[in-house]
Amino acid sequence: MPPTVATAKKATNITLSADVLAEAKAMGINISQACDQFLREMVRSERERRWQQDHADFIAAYNQTVETDGLPLEQWRTF
Repeated sequence: MPPTVATAKKATNITLSADVLAEAKAMGINISQACDQFLREMVRSERERRWQQDHADFIAAYNQTVETDGLPLEQWRTF
């Protein structure tokens, strides 16, 4: 994962399972950092899913074109 740029933080309240929270604290896990990293990954994944959904028609059409006509500029490909 690329290095993150320092961003502003905002305090928030969340509800977590008491047993998991206690164990994480006992293990020295930074709860805020863990939640932030997990939420960032969820947002990235959802953003990617939505992009794929929004562009599904174009992707299907492009794949069909490649299947029938081959790759564009194939004749100049050196690998």
